[in-house]
Amino acid sequence: KMKQEIVASVGSKEMLTAAVRAGADAVYLGLSEFNARRNAQNFTLDDLSEAVKYCHIRGVKVYLTLNIILSDKEIKRAIELTVSAAKMGIDGVIATDIGYITEIRKIIPDLPIHASTQMSVHSPAALKILKELGVSRVVVSREMSKKELEEFCKKAKEQSIEVEVFVHGALCMCLSGQCLLSAVLGGRSGNRGLCAGPCRLPFETEKGTGYDLSLKDLSLAEHLEELSAMGVASLKIEGRMKRPEYVAAAVTACREKIDKGAVSDHINGALNGIFSRSGFTDGYYKGNLGRDMFGIRTKENVEDSAKTLSTIHNLYRNERQSVALTADVLVKENAPIKLSLSDGKNTVSVEGEAPQKAINRAADEEYIKARLNKTGGTPYYITNINVELEDNLSVSAALLNDLRRKAVELMSEKRAEVFPVEIKHLKTELTTHKAESLKTIIKIDNLSQLTLSVRESDLVVLPLDINLEDLDLKNKTNFAVELPRGIADEERVLEKLERFKEKGIKTVFCGTLAAKELALSLDCKVVADMGLNVFNSYSAKYFEENCKGVVLSPEMLLSEAVKINSSLPKGIIS
Repeated sequence: KMKQEIVASVGSKEMLTAAVRAGADAVYLGLSEFNARRNAQNFTLDDLSEAVKYCHIRGVKVYLTLNIILSDKEIKRAIELTVSAAKMGIDGVIATDIGYITEIRKIIPDLPIHASTQMSVHSPAALKILKELGVSRVVVSREMSKKELEEFCKKAKEQSIEVEVFVHGALCMCLSGQCLLSAVLGGRSGNRGLCAGPCRLPFETEKGTGYDLSLKDLSLAEHLEELSAMGVASLKIEGRMKRPEYVAAAVTACREKIDKGAVSDHINGALNGIFSRSGFTDGYYKGNLGRDMFGIRTKENVEDSAKTLSTIHNLYRNERQSVALTADVLVKENAPIKLSLSDGKNTVSVEGEAPQKAINRAADEEYIKARLNKTGGTPYYITNINVELEDNLSVSAALLNDLRRKAVELMSEKRAEVFPVEIKHLKTELTTHKAESLKTIIKIDNLSQLTLSVRESDLVVLPLDINLEDLDLKNKTNFAVELPRGIADEERVLEKLERFKEKGIKTVFCGTLAAKELALSLDCKVVADMGLNVFNSYSAKYFEENCKGVVLSPEMLLSEAVKINSSLPKGIIS
């Protein structure tokens, strides 16, 4: 069997129950602040404590999402919330903001950090930086092909970083973490957790469908064996804004594929019925990019959802018996009856009154086992019962049932126990910055834009694919080069960068961690570009170590940008 973790999105308590009962190995959820689905119902800290206990009893992990970029004011609050959550026993945090990640690594050194898909990790060069940041798992970009994923997984294994892949849920038109459409059109930022989903609106192109930014939902349920073979550790289901039935159907499909090797027609039908946009796509994974990847919610899709609800509800109506226990029973004359349960790690014992001498029928092993096996309605099932029983004794069914109930309750208490976590109270000192003289930097798309007035700016940034043979370097213009934010072929990027270096162009604008690592590997001067979403002083401080400047997030207000505390020259897009 494939050993992969199924991680389900839960935006409410009912979704949590649905995910766990359908067979999720882990869930991810957000608090009401600082997560990429701030419009979901989400959880309070009290809810979180209950959720962690509920999940841990059932052997399910809980990951907290803090996957938005944070301002200076917000980082302190985000750290306080993370400390509270860590004390409640969460199993990891899914994060985006580099400033937040560097702080959390110092303050809660043992808390696993997962790099969110919002960090735009699309190629292996980013792995070295993630390792240095203390990240143990990366949720890769949804746009990666099978070939790119295979290569990435090999390199991730070398760095001992786990790979998590989205296998079901909505697709954005843009690279994750690089989209400004909702922020620009409606003032609701995807990078801040408030995406309004403008891709679903009617944007038209010639010969298009009329909804030419709306992609079908992703479904890779058929490819789970391949993902397992390449070393993908975790399968992620998106959908915190959806219904509980949605997460139940998606988890069940993955569970069936992993446990039985195929998804049943019944579940496939339910998955298609509960939510689709004219069907699903695996276009990115298979490299079949094109018109077939586009789809919208049709009237038929909505009607199918209504019909499917009640059948899916049955998938999570009852408690899922997922935790195996072994039992030992000791029945001796003149001694309390003793029952011990073990889950392999925890052992609990309870005692009841001594057995009576049998008047009619003496208790036998089968009679005792039958009573103890009645664990329906709990998360437990008993695989082995070892009975030590003296002859000619009578034991009431009520006593055995009571012992079983008490032992099961104790086991749940034991499994829900929270272990102390090390919290270090450190304060990062930020360097006060000196004012820089104002410089004008102009990015161009092609050489026809390289006019005399553009040449007179302090720096001209060229695209990587520009034809260097046509570039006139005799003028005194200062040039830099910008690396693409979606890098599919790292070798090609390095080759092109080498050519820029030969021409004396050594300053590189890098909008992703992979781009930064590639530029540093050739000893170039790196400017952290806008794609790195620097939104606070702690992120700026991280880039001070090996960058020459930073372009701040274009989503910042000017009043916020001037307060960013960093020794680096800071830039804004104007």
